[in-house]
Amino acid sequence: MTVSPQLRTQAYINGKWVDAQSGKTFVVTNPATGERIADVPDLSEEEVLGAVKAAEDAFPVWSATSPKHRQDTLMKFFNLMLERTEELSRLITLENGKPLADATGEHKYSASFMEWFASEAVRTYGDVIPSTIPGLRNLVIKQPIGVVGIITPWNFPSAMITRKIGPALAAGCTCVIKAPSDTPLSAMALMEIAEQAGIPAGVLNLVTSRNSRMVAKVLCEHPVIKKVSFTGSTGVGKQLMQQSSSTLKKLSMELGGNAPFIVFDDADVDEAVKGALIAKFRSSGQTCVCANRLFIQDKVYDEFTTKLTAAVEKFVVGNGLDAGVTHGPLIHDRAVAKVVEHVEDAVSKGAKVTVGGKAGKGNFYEPTVLVDVPISALVSKDETFGPLAPCYRFSTEEEVMKLANDTEFGLAGYFYSRDIGRVWRVAEAMETGMVCANSGVLSQATIPFGGIKESGFGKEGSKYGMDDYQITKLVLMGGLGTRY
Repeated sequence: MTVSPQLRTQAYINGKWVDAQSGKTFVVTNPATGERIADVPDLSEEEVLGAVKAAEDAFPVWSATSPKHRQDTLMKFFNLMLERTEELSRLITLENGKPLADATGEHKYSASFMEWFASEAVRTYGDVIPSTIPGLRNLVIKQPIGVVGIITPWNFPSAMITRKIGPALAAGCTCVIKAPSDTPLSAMALMEIAEQAGIPAGVLNLVTSRNSRMVAKVLCEHPVIKKVSFTGSTGVGKQLMQQSSSTLKKLSMELGGNAPFIVFDDADVDEAVKGALIAKFRSSGQTCVCANRLFIQDKVYDEFTTKLTAAVEKFVVGNGLDAGVTHGPLIHDRAVAKVVEHVEDAVSKGAKVTVGGKAGKGNFYEPTVLVDVPISALVSKDETFGPLAPCYRFSTEEEVMKLANDTEFGLAGYFYSRDIGRVWRVAEAMETGMVCANSGVLSQATIPFGGIKESGFGKEGSKYGMDDYQITKLVLMGGLGTRY
């Protein structure tokens, strides 16, 4: 199955659609069928450097535009995205595999960042700080940081880009974007929309390459790039930090997770099951905020795991474009192998499979629930990034908080309780950047998204999302004399 003719399959540099000068390409496939979707350019280092130069040249003009102009441009971007919802949602499913309903949700979520940051563009307020010295005035202003390097993952091929370019454009920055090699087509569609919205040449540049290390090295080490924003694994994030140290770039990192999902014995168990289905199995478990460890208190353990198992049995796994499919494939065979490893390890240590537990043909793995999982299991420490729900039993609040926080990661955490005192205690004690109490739904353009510990730093979305794309400058004004 090929993409529709109007969709682009080229890189986008300085307002032009380009192939690799070498003629090299790499293949994008549908993870559900293995079918070839498109061939896209495999750019060289010289061509990536050309994209950086284009962004550098465009920065003086774009940064000088008024916030109102940037607001209007981002709103055009937003409206154009909505006009192409059906087409671009289908494209997400084709290259990523998630069911069409999920892809449509991602597309609308993606568009919401353009709408949100269109509004934030005109709210980059400064400050006046009273001076301790007569005759001086202290002013604080916000300015765009400069050219931004953006590296995004395959699991949200559209939303992870707009979550970064939204605030960057609103602040007045220009960008060089490294499209994910597995899912670059949605990024290309966004560049086409940017062009239609009137974003000038060089402001947004999209590079495609199988050599991700080369592109990352250019973005991290080039002195023109003033900030790098990365979403991906903690291991790669650490490498990018090392590479960026030579120029002391500003960084924002949204990295790995190992989210706890806690069900206390005073919870509404039915609501907790509904929340777990979302928090664990959304996108077949391939999100950074997916629940990775489900802790259930003794009194409700059997009830919760029985109801969770019954709900998972109703899932329909298949091609995301087929009617009735609730869960699609994993992105590639390596992702399947990791789930297989985690299930086999847990079962060898005493865990029991209540539903699923088998790999299918190609990139499919059955949504799986494990009970009686020991803390010694590999899944307790290692993020699965797949449709596996390991359930652990606990007795006391103190015990489960130690278990929940016993990880180097700290992105998201979930828990269910109807005790208001416990809600406050647990929310404050949970060592994560984001906490969901009595809900399995997290992502919104309006919230500050980001983690702590080895899950990274910086916030995306919300009123805080502009900060990472701006510098805070002091303007001290002297020679004003004193009041009459």
